[in-house]
Amino acid sequence: MNPSKSLKNIEKRIQENPDIDPTTKAELLRLLTALQSEIATLEYTHAEHAESVVSLAERSMHEAIRQPKTPQYAASALHELAESVAELEVSHPQLVHVVNAISVLLSNIGI
Repeated sequence: MNPSKSLKNIEKRIQENPDIDPTTKAELLRLLTALQSEIATLEYTHAEHAESVVSLAERSMHEAIRQPKTPQYAASALHELAESVAELEVSHPQLVHVVNAISVLLSNIGI
């Protein structure tokens, strides 16, 4: 899996989704840009972990914007995403901050 390609796919899905409020969409895209930067840094030291974080972010985004929503799948995806970065809090605090902000925003759009 190529994390950069996966993040570009997430970005495209967000941009093309008409159901996401424009303000929320802009914030998600801003956070996705920050996540891309953090993942690029993480890839050098923890390539496998970077792939996992991107995969879980992709799953979380998918669950947040799909119709019809399945709240338990969405909650599970967000929980796994948060857990995937928890151990990186000391070494990559900004990554944890970005993932937490994404999780809150996704929660606010209906998860």
